Amino acid sequence: VQLVESGGGLVQPGGSLRLSCAASGFSFDDYALAWFRQVPEKEREGIAVISSSDSTTEYADSVKGRFTISFDDTKTTVYLQLNSLKPEDTAVDYCAADDADLLSLDPTDYGLWGQGTQVTVSP
Repeated sequence: VQLVESGGGLVQPGGSLRLSCAASGFSFDDYALAWFRQVPEKEREGIAVISSSDSTTEYADSVKGRFTISFDDTKTTVYLQLNSLKPEDTAVDYCAADDADLLSLDPTDYGLWGQGTQVTVSP
């Protein structure tokens, strides 16, 4: 049972990326799936979450209107579309799964984590 992430990279300010997080060994049914990011010496920040039951979403104010979280049609992959990227979006981004489907952006509510993918926004 694991989450497998892909899609990070280097992009210029104003550019876009799409991150993917695939389920391996389980289904996303009855889970909340979230994306977090972390920079050195700072706490992990929740940026977007989606409920598998009704696809309700929540976003951190820092990314609202720029990032979009979604499932694929089979609910085996969750995506994070990152648009209008800024240098301050540079971080390691992680996906995480919560089997209580709390729609939370608190990392302590999540028990399963991906390995992380680096997003770097630089001219």
